[in-house]
Amino acid sequence: MSGVSPARRREVIDALRRGAVPSAGLDLFAVGLDRFGTAVGEDLDTVAAGGSVFKAVRGEYGSGKTFFTRWIAERARRANLATAEVQVSENETPLHRLETVYRRLTERLSTSTFPPSALRPVVDGWFYALEEDVLAAGEVAPDDVDTLDRAVAALLDQRLAAVSRSAPAFAAALRGYRRATLDGDQATADAVLAWLGGQPHVAAAARRVAGVKGDLDHFAALSFLQGLLAVLRDSGHPGLLLVLDEVETLQRVRSDARDKALNALRQLIDEVYSGRFPGLYLVITGTPAFFEGPQGAQRLAPLAQRLAVDFATDARFDNPRAVQIRLSGFTVDSLVELGGRVRDLYADGSAAPDRVRRLVDDGYLGDLARAVAGGLGGKVGVAPRLFLKKLVGEVLDRVDQFPEFDPRQHYALTLTASEMTDVERNAGSADEVALEL
Repeated sequence: MSGVSPARRREVIDALRRGAVPSAGLDLFAVGLDRFGTAVGEDLDTVAAGGSVFKAVRGEYGSGKTFFTRWIAERARRANLATAEVQVSENETPLHRLETVYRRLTERLSTSTFPPSALRPVVDGWFYALEEDVLAAGEVAPDDVDTLDRAVAALLDQRLAAVSRSAPAFAAALRGYRRATLDGDQATADAVLAWLGGQPHVAAAARRVAGVKGDLDHFAALSFLQGLLAVLRDSGHPGLLLVLDEVETLQRVRSDARDKALNALRQLIDEVYSGRFPGLYLVITGTPAFFEGPQGAQRLAPLAQRLAVDFATDARFDNPRAVQIRLSGFTVDSLVELGGRVRDLYADGSAAPDRVRRLVDDGYLGDLARAVAGGLGGKVGVAPRLFLKKLVGEVLDRVDQFPEFDPRQHYALTLTASEMTDVERNAGSADEVALEL
């Protein structure tokens, strides 16, 4: 891992120290994901070529679903796709309100160049591309501002013709944004762009400038997504990876809201398959209980049919191309492999790399992995986050900074309820667990 830049190494290590999934650099320690690599690459190629893909990812809590989807997102951004990760929740992002899902999408939109929210640079890049296309045709002089503006507006209407049939307000908002920008009215441009991103309560004066009314609703949200994909494509991003994370939260909402959400998910999947969203790679994640339980997908037969995959066979022979794939979670051996990659990454940036590798060898990593799993009721699959947090923050940092520190002599693993997630706490069922290594 000596080719990793110091900044990238620091970003990864800092995230692990906090107990978080790094936002980048996941390929450095993507243990056990090789078997999905070919299928994911095929999906990304399909999307980049104008197709659309839907994938459901199932796994127990702690099995690495968030890591997996961010690993896909990193690959997607390398292919110049835009990405957005949306956490489904009853209060913040209810799935039955697609206008809210669309708003969260635009808030979290990112590209290889721009972090969230990348909506403004994407839209600005699109208008720049339209101007370049108009000028390339050779019929408008660059200094003929009025004629250029009219030609860009005509090309805008042409590129968004399919979207405008169902959501004319999308193109109207883009025209309003461009007009306010050219006039130097930044406040109005900001407000119109916010409305385009699905934000509610935008000032009426700004909406009048763009010629739009009210707020984005559930029914227009899918058309706005269609428009966003067209803008992304013409601004140099051939597609969008949209991750709807933790759809299992639908099981805990009121029955009427749950039924609406399940139907919205079914509708969204059908629209992907119909070809309405060229360039969309839609991924949902959930627990097995969501896919198989009576309060989840099974509650709506058409949705259950679309998600159905036979997992009765040996997990070694799971089909990575199937509509639904499962993550098996970690074993002690795979935790040791993961820890070894993190240790080596850390050592490459350490002032004492030999000491780090000698004191935190694979034998010690195995002891630490078993101790963390033991503190979580033996549930190894729940252990990766805490294992890496302890490894970096309480072992590697000390070995790096204190020459006399030997983790086998001077460190006893302690797991406290306050540092655990609900799932980890339920697995451990203890306020504090101290384990000698």
